[in-house]
Amino acid sequence: MEISTSSIDHFGMIAGVFDELNISQIIDRVLPKTRHHKASHSAIVKAMILNGLGFIESRLYFYSNFFIGLPTEKLLGEGIAPSHLNDDTLSRALDAIYKYGPTELFSEISLQALSKMTEETHLLHADTTNFSMFGKYEGDAPDGTDSIKITFGHAKDNRVDLKRFVLGMVVNQSGIPLFMQSFSGNKSDKKSLIEMIQRLRNSVSLKDSDYWVADSAVYTEENINLLGTDLHWISRIPETVGVAKELVSAELEMTSAIDVRYAYHATSINYGGIPQKAVVFWSKEMQTKQEETFDKNLQKKEAMARKDLNSLKRQRYACEPDAMSAAKKWISDHAIFLLKNLRIYTVLKRDERKRGRPKKDEARSLKYAIDADMEIDQASVSKERQKLGRFILASNDLNLDSETMLKYYKGQQVVERGFRFLKNKSFHVSEVFLKKEERIEALAMIMVLCLLIYSYAEWKLRKKLNETGNSVPNQLKRPTQKPTMRWIFQLFMRVTLIIVVEGGQVISRQIKLSDTQRLVLDLLGTNCKKYYGLEC
Repeated sequence: MEISTSSIDHFGMIAGVFDELNISQIIDRVLPKTRHHKASHSAIVKAMILNGLGFIESRLYFYSNFFIGLPTEKLLGEGIAPSHLNDDTLSRALDAIYKYGPTELFSEISLQALSKMTEETHLLHADTTNFSMFGKYEGDAPDGTDSIKITFGHAKDNRVDLKRFVLGMVVNQSGIPLFMQSFSGNKSDKKSLIEMIQRLRNSVSLKDSDYWVADSAVYTEENINLLGTDLHWISRIPETVGVAKELVSAELEMTSAIDVRYAYHATSINYGGIPQKAVVFWSKEMQTKQEETFDKNLQKKEAMARKDLNSLKRQRYACEPDAMSAAKKWISDHAIFLLKNLRIYTVLKRDERKRGRPKKDEARSLKYAIDADMEIDQASVSKERQKLGRFILASNDLNLDSETMLKYYKGQQVVERGFRFLKNKSFHVSEVFLKKEERIEALAMIMVLCLLIYSYAEWKLRKKLNETGNSVPNQLKRPTQKPTMRWIFQLFMRVTLIIVVEGGQVISRQIKLSDTQRLVLDLLGTNCKKYYGLEC
């Protein structure tokens, strides 16, 4: 009799959700195995997801030793050992994904998740981020491919010294990604956001009641025309747009919102030829933050204005008009300050620069100088303060309630939370030294697939907890119906599979589970339970 042990931890839940979404069947259909290697492309992708959601702070680029001690045959398929999961099999899988199309493959998989969430999706949040990459990445991709380019672009992480690629996502209100697309590092958000929206619209049938939500980058005349009127959208109006400048600084009668932290003023506008409802919102929290910044900047501006004024007063001018022009330029450069007691007077200045007192008959020329005091223009400052805490949202749904518009737009944080998840140290994406842009593009799809499985599992568990009235203990041992999946994963740490073999036959598989662990598996369903020996 032989007894062996292997850690199953939270990996059985990841594998179960992978199975529930029929990801293996989709990948095997579109990326069939054409060589005699042991692991199929679907098994390699599944292994990458297990590695990516392992939360071990290693790169999303697995090695055989990651799977040592894990029951790979149970998780990935009969006959698959850690030695089969190497750089060569990974590279083949990434090349196959790129050849088929990372966005196209992800879209087919996400449709499975969407089909299991009927009545759940009514908001679609679109946004982009970028990932800094180490390495040269010089020139275009070889062989005339249309892959993304790793190049310099807008550095959202302030690493202007590094090249990057852009990743765009569309997620629903639960944070489950429905669409992903990679772009070159210098791709403009104005172009990438509208491209993603159009591609997803063409591939998925959505309800008329759905709303597309995006930040101000999508709000251009061209994009507004492309969005048209056959779908509902919500966006923030950038202050560079003329109507926004007027509304932000206008004297408006604000209505208090149900949430006392907000007030609003609704109006109608026409931009890009599309009638819209625009709402100026005031946020107490935003005003408080912006006032702190405003006061600090005001002090800096005052010090700079005073320094420039002292320099202005030291200058000598050939004529009075020149002196007046210099004074007007100072006023133009320092809009929120006033020159008081301004006067222009004459002085005699040596024609040659010499030290000491000028001689009686030494040649001197008549010059003009400026004298003035300065003070803060309180009216201008008051006008600027009036803008603090204000932002403008717009929608082409003229009947959308103002507070509902705000609620829907604030949901934009779910896609931002998804990007933070992808940039978690567990992935170390910037440390993946893949030489081929095509493989980086394929790897980006795997990253978002990790997020899809994680967020789908979290959505399902929370939904089932709410429906059944059950709860699980949180980190403070208090009951909650909204646990994070990361916490649930931690609850499954050190769950061990014990296998007893006699005469070459497995006679028993044993796993010790707590009541909380059993509850979680019951709620997640059969696909997850089977990995923990709870098929019945």
